[in-house]
Amino acid sequence: MLLAAVEAYFKELTRVVASGGATGERSGYVPLANLLNAIGATLKPKVFCVGELANQGAGHPDFGLYAARQVKAGRVRDEQLPERGVVEAKPIENDAWLTAASDQVSRYSGRYRLVLVTNFRDFVLMGENAQAA
Repeated sequence: MLLAAVEAYFKELTRVVASGGATGERSGYVPLANLLNAIGATLKPKVFCVGELANQGAGHPDFGLYAARQVKAGRVRDEQLPERGVVEAKPIENDAWLTAASDQVSRYSGRYRLVLVTNFRDFVLMGENAQAA
């Protein structure tokens, strides 16, 4: 199932970029959200991706990753930070590692603990390491 989700992600992303009508970042949001939700559906507890996350004290990450218990009747419970972190996406030509070292990602990491940074082909996870404690 995961392999199929990754293949579908890259196929859709390629189609969007090849269309010639795509913007640098936002045009990749739907394929990325579909990938994150497909992966999240396999986790325990399940993880639900919310796009265009509201400002909860550190700016507007592109996505929030909520554990299933944080969502009731399809809505995130009030005042809930995304338990599984946030996602910051940048255009394909950006370097995900440079973005991960940015002030923006540092703010997100301070507020949400975990930040998945991507340029739609590279993925860098920043934040707390529970194994180090």
